[in-house]
Amino acid sequence: MTFENAHGPVSTQKSAEIIKALENKSGDDAILKRHLAVEEALNQDSPLVLGNKVRLLQDGPNTYAAMFAAIRGARHSINLETYIFESGKIGTEFADLLLAKQASGVQVNVIYDSVGCLDTPVEFFDRLRDGGIHVLEFNPISPTNVRKREWLLNNRDHRKLLVVDGRIAFLGGINISESYSSGSFSRSSKRKHGKSEAGWRDTQVQIEGPVVAELQKDFLATWARQKGPPLPVKNYFPKLVTEGDEIVRAIASEPSDKTGSPIYLTLLSAIDHAERFVHLTNAYFVPDPKLVRALTSAARRGVDVQLILPGKSDSWLVFHAGRSHYAELLDAGVRLYERRDTVLHAKTASIDGVWATVGSTNLDWRSYLLNDELNAVILGTDFSRQMEAMFDKDREASVQIDPKRWQRRSPLKHVEEWVARRFERWL
Repeated sequence: MTFENAHGPVSTQKSAEIIKALENKSGDDAILKRHLAVEEALNQDSPLVLGNKVRLLQDGPNTYAAMFAAIRGARHSINLETYIFESGKIGTEFADLLLAKQASGVQVNVIYDSVGCLDTPVEFFDRLRDGGIHVLEFNPISPTNVRKREWLLNNRDHRKLLVVDGRIAFLGGINISESYSSGSFSRSSKRKHGKSEAGWRDTQVQIEGPVVAELQKDFLATWARQKGPPLPVKNYFPKLVTEGDEIVRAIASEPSDKTGSPIYLTLLSAIDHAERFVHLTNAYFVPDPKLVRALTSAARRGVDVQLILPGKSDSWLVFHAGRSHYAELLDAGVRLYERRDTVLHAKTASIDGVWATVGSTNLDWRSYLLNDELNAVILGTDFSRQMEAMFDKDREASVQIDPKRWQRRSPLKHVEEWVARRFERWL
């Protein structure tokens, strides 16, 4: 088993020492080693990278504060890739700060998705361009804006990535939107139509260390595939040093992946090899047969499989298509929970206390087949403990689906699920 660090590939002897140290720390010599072996066998194009520091960020306020701090400290470059970039208060704060950094000599480059930013005025991005920021529209809706690119309207850039100075990176599920202006557990949530409304529940990670170079490569690769104009010469790949103890793999997926989404395949493999528990939190749950089979098989062999899913959604079809799979999962012993006090938008997984992932990938057909997505897989016990604490907190705020009551749901619910199920491949 081999790893990479800030200096490149690690020797076989050093890799063995690292594994031994991790095993001793985990308290279970076998389970971590097995997950490491499985992970190494997958995604050969994206290495397992040592020496990273990973900070778990929950909800918009915490994430935006951390991102603003990193942007303010930028000295050379800022690369931002996002699905939604709204023009409201939060979006304007981002725009003002990015323009100020550009004016100070920091090169700012922005990729935004054409469909995700459909409601954002063109003038918002024109202002960024006029300020010297390089702005690229991902797969424009209008074919007249495509220029030298192939017009792929259904391929969307669903990634949420910020890389500052090639040293600090943020990724996860959080867009730049007013939906995140307050936290999902906040008592001072914003009010809408006279009623208190919590901010969306989502998760992001801040990463420092050698793996940031892989995330920088992902941004620049997207820029090149989309035929963006040449970027000003900057030190996008500074010399990186060890920042922490986390092993991280950055996994980017796009529809052109011939063998399927590497993020999806990695998750399936981790579930198939789970021995203790599988805890998933996901915003858009429209599983294909392979995922349903992986989850039910794990539950039947005694693995504690729990899913926290939305109790309300911004997509009627997605919500009911996902619920149409509940009966089969419940019959196999999978425990299902719904977070009904807020819109759940997180995309995370925690398995066996040693394997975790945070990213932009939903458990639906669109993420597997049509979107550009980005996840980080983190191996080790320290970060997994944080993930489990977060999962416990979300579960406490959720309502468990009772199998017997689910069987007695109204005929209307059956009809809604049946109708939504007919469209699940296109959601």
